[in-house]
Amino acid sequence: MPKVLMYSTAICPYCVAAERFLAAKGVGEIEKIRVDQDPALRLAMMEKTGRRTVPQIYIGDVHVGGYDDLVACDRAGRLQALLGQD
Repeated sequence: MPKVLMYSTAICPYCVAAERFLAAKGVGEIEKIRVDQDPALRLAMMEKTGRRTVPQIYIGDVHVGGYDDLVACDRAGRLQALLGQD
């Protein structure tokens, strides 16, 4: 399974929802980068993704986006392939 990386904050309900959703899909480990602890990390996230909100989720090298994007990816049938589960 490819590495799953999520930019998040401590009090983000969408981050919690994304983590639970990924766990339900069989993802055992998510590398989290807490952008609320270091403003430089938020700036780096914004430069990398072009977005300011969290979560921002990467599966391998693919930027999935936020929670809504993650669910849409699953509904479109693309999430399993990204997770290497096809």
